[in-house]
Amino acid sequence: MTKGFNPKELNLTKYLFFTGKGGVGKTSTACATAVTLADEGKKVMLISTDPASNLQDVFNTELNNKGIAIKEVPNLVVVNLDPETAASEYRESVIAPYRAKLPEVVIKNMEEQLSGSCTTEIAAFNEFSTFITNKKTAKEYDYIIFDTAPTGHTLRMLQLPSAWSNFISENTNGASCLGQLSGLESKKEVYKNAVSTLADKEKTTLILVSRPEVTPLKEAERASKELQDIGIDNQVLVINGVLQNHDDDLSNAIYEKQQKALIKIPKALKNIETFEIALRPYNVTGLENVRAFLNDKNTKLYDKNIDIKSIGSENIQKLKDVVEDLFNNDKKIIFTMGKGGVGKTTVAAAIALGLAKKGKKVHLTTTDPAGHLKLLLDESYGITLSHIDEKKELAKYKEEVLSKAKETMGENDLGYVKEDLRSPCTQEIAVFRAFAEIVARSENEVVVIDTAPTGHTLLLLESTENYNSEIQRSEGETPESVKKLLPRLKNGKETEVVIVTLAETTPVYEASRLLNDLNRAGIYSKWWIINSSLYAADTNNAFLKTKASNEVHWINKVNNISNGNFAVVEWKSKELKGKRLLELIK
Repeated sequence: MTKGFNPKELNLTKYLFFTGKGGVGKTSTACATAVTLADEGKKVMLISTDPASNLQDVFNTELNNKGIAIKEVPNLVVVNLDPETAASEYRESVIAPYRAKLPEVVIKNMEEQLSGSCTTEIAAFNEFSTFITNKKTAKEYDYIIFDTAPTGHTLRMLQLPSAWSNFISENTNGASCLGQLSGLESKKEVYKNAVSTLADKEKTTLILVSRPEVTPLKEAERASKELQDIGIDNQVLVINGVLQNHDDDLSNAIYEKQQKALIKIPKALKNIETFEIALRPYNVTGLENVRAFLNDKNTKLYDKNIDIKSIGSENIQKLKDVVEDLFNNDKKIIFTMGKGGVGKTTVAAAIALGLAKKGKKVHLTTTDPAGHLKLLLDESYGITLSHIDEKKELAKYKEEVLSKAKETMGENDLGYVKEDLRSPCTQEIAVFRAFAEIVARSENEVVVIDTAPTGHTLLLLESTENYNSEIQRSEGETPESVKKLLPRLKNGKETEVVIVTLAETTPVYEASRLLNDLNRAGIYSKWWIINSSLYAADTNNAFLKTKASNEVHWINKVNNISNGNFAVVEWKSKELKGKRLLELIK
């Protein structure tokens, strides 16, 4: 049986980094660890670089980037770094020297290339590297805890010789993810020391946080591997949210689903010391809940009776209403967008099925494995299916980029390009080109596309096209299908993005960021889908009813953001495929 996570019983290093997929409970686990250690008399500094951080709500204290002592926890100081602000300041510091010297189209290209998640992460690393390397801080505190660790991609980039060469500054149109490193030459030694500290198992422990679900566990495996590749192998795994109390159909189904995911845990995680945290029925805000988070005895059930009236919208719409609206407005290209694990593929399949039943000729494409899509639907439902192999498209794109790069670059610079090609932006562009080809071949049918590119990626493609140069940092050519598709995507009469989320803090926050990207790119998005809602499900389980009541705040939040254009899909105990998908559009 897996042990419960209790920091008091572990032989912890000075530096603790919490990492994992968005929404798995990194912040809750990091806060509870910090408070537990501080209550034991240890001097603790907790630092968050998570854009979705709710530390101020957790501690009910106004925080800043310098450090605030928490009155109710005498030994604890909390630092809340705002990576968005840091990224904005950082972006301007890199671009400012070029203003009035380069054409406006080049400046816009640079601004967009420095607007992605990689820029935000490197700006955050720039902020907290000071805390990692500061000798005074190390001497003053027993433990320094970081909520959200840098990715292996960022750390590998920092270690490349070409990252600090003139290659970056001389190729302002070419570096999309971490090209701004050229503005940090003075920090090179600080970064080197920070990376060295991270890889020192006597100083640093990486705590991988996951949920007992397939997608978060795969993400934990990926993060574990890529960080081990660069020497950060002092790792532990914490699986958060394991349901223990199950006494009705819904709770039994959730329990069984979790246990299946744990039995089939990825091989790379099996050799890592693993701990569990039981599912808590409350939001982890306020010190009472923070202290209860790692202690079963303190678990309390709140709001057992859900107040239906607390939902701001009088009429909660269903997925069938979204399908009806897409049909009536004769949409031609429909994207489902959202972070991994929110149910985009299922929602896309249900929308495709709904439109097909209304007489539309529909083509459904996805980057999910073809077998998975065919398990959901087959072509007997009047829908044509295709599958985009991400690995194949990415390999093809990388080969094209490197082939051209080798004509003009030395080995050091090629090392930079190779690493930059491992970024999320590269994968989106490679996949997007394949999507463009499918849409170009499908002029006479509705195309439903699962796993859409972000607005940032679309802006990168557009800005690069306007600059008449490479796609992103590459030497690749802009395909004709992409050139034709970009204007089409900006045509709200033809194209619509349906945003899929969960009624939880991080998924809603990240979906809001996606919407901002889409707005900047001029891509029309009307509908939000709140998927797998316990609020909309029928359960008598005390834990799940309490969890359901906590969804109300986030349903109301989505109601406000979407101007009431949202639908709620209840959590289903059975796997949705084939005819069962019809349940979503009844």
